[in-house]
Amino acid sequence: MVKVFRSTVIDAPLDAVWDVLRDFNAHHAWHPAVAESRIELGLAPDQVGAVRRFRLAEGGGELREQLLSLDDRAHRFTYCILDAPLPLIGYVATVELKRVTDGGRTLWRWWSEFAAPPGEQEALARLVTEQIYEAGFAAVKRHFGQAGRPAPARAAPALRPVSGAAVAGHGVVLRRHGGPEELAWEAVSAPPPGPGEVRLRQTAVGVNYIDVYCRTGYFPLVTPPAPLGMEAAGVVLDVGAGVSGLAPGDAVAYAGPPIGAYVEVRTLPAELVVALPPAIDAVTAAAVLLKGLTAEFLLHRVAPVAEGDWILVHAAAGGVGSLLCQWASQLGARVIGTVGSPDKARQARANGCAEPIVTAEADWVERALEITGGAGVATIFDAIGRDSVARGLGALAPCGHIVSYGQAAGPLEPLDLAAFAAKSARVSRPNYGHYAGTRAQVAAGSRRLFTALERGLVTVEIGQRFPLREAAEAHRRLEARQTTGSTVLIV
Repeated sequence: MVKVFRSTVIDAPLDAVWDVLRDFNAHHAWHPAVAESRIELGLAPDQVGAVRRFRLAEGGGELREQLLSLDDRAHRFTYCILDAPLPLIGYVATVELKRVTDGGRTLWRWWSEFAAPPGEQEALARLVTEQIYEAGFAAVKRHFGQAGRPAPARAAPALRPVSGAAVAGHGVVLRRHGGPEELAWEAVSAPPPGPGEVRLRQTAVGVNYIDVYCRTGYFPLVTPPAPLGMEAAGVVLDVGAGVSGLAPGDAVAYAGPPIGAYVEVRTLPAELVVALPPAIDAVTAAAVLLKGLTAEFLLHRVAPVAEGDWILVHAAAGGVGSLLCQWASQLGARVIGTVGSPDKARQARANGCAEPIVTAEADWVERALEITGGAGVATIFDAIGRDSVARGLGALAPCGHIVSYGQAAGPLEPLDLAAFAAKSARVSRPNYGHYAGTRAQVAAGSRRLFTALERGLVTVEIGQRFPLREAAEAHRRLEARQTTGSTVLIV
């Protein structure tokens, strides 16, 4: 890997310099190498995942770059090259500003990593240093009335195919099974994609309760040391032999095994990766795909709901619960939901839950029977676990269906199946991999989900965002039930 690092001091206050640099579409106004620039798809220029397309001055060709992260508190953003007329392979760069303690000045640091064809590493490193970084430094200094001249322009080398080098990055690695403190920020790399594989530069990672089960070892799906995570979105860097329907630069997402999403770069099987429609950005995709596919198969395949049905959704303000409430209400069902606080009750009601029940204030079984006039509910969607399935029988209508798809409160207690005969009740324990484990299943489920999102039948509440390296804190909040909606790690 080629690594380039440069820094300079701008004789201007940090906030003023940040105003110039943070606009991802404004570099044509100050950088001498850029002729014109626009943001694709009409996104805001500071939206993570936004892609800027720009022409180089003096006929140097066209580039596409994507904003991977932006932190106004740290005065830092990271971006990558999607397409370029020169072989800066896997190029990822970071701009960071720091306040200089004396004189109201600003330290500007700019660094990057990329692979390059054999024999061209030195020339490309010099090109990045002189024509991008030093020319940019000089231009911003002139903007603030300082001296400086851009480096002379050079012809860009011809574009070449991606090489077989690994792409370096970082990730959150589980050192051993245990608490959130066992998650560590470490260097990782993504090997070149083999047959049927794709390599991604990730921009957003979804956090789900199954990640907690994997971290603790309750679900023995991860052998430490290894990254956690089952859901992410990003951009295709390159594809292996035999891969169709995906190409470098495509915005994509995935949800499900193999586990290992808490990373900046990743190589994985292409069959479960889906292309994102233009209306759905990477952060939304990372927030919704795993939970949305779960809601899709629960409502449409495991226990289809009918118009007028009373259903009960546990954890109605959570990630899957919020989607179940919205989607089921759009299908005509009448939704009762259990929540842990009045604030979450308001959130559930906003998501289509007609009758939220705060469990600290009322017995949910008695309240569900009261709401339904003693008839009970047709279906219970239960992500709580422990004794909730057994108790749910009391709230169920004859021939009703309890769908147990999680156990946030603890392992399920043994069930007395004979007791279920009193209501001819059914109990399901669906496995995600059996409903979203093949390319055909994921394609069908994601089409239905994306259509629901585009039509506004469901919306995604991103309740919490953390930098990827702060995944441990995201786990602490999730386990303490201090979250609403989806939690996303920004890469």
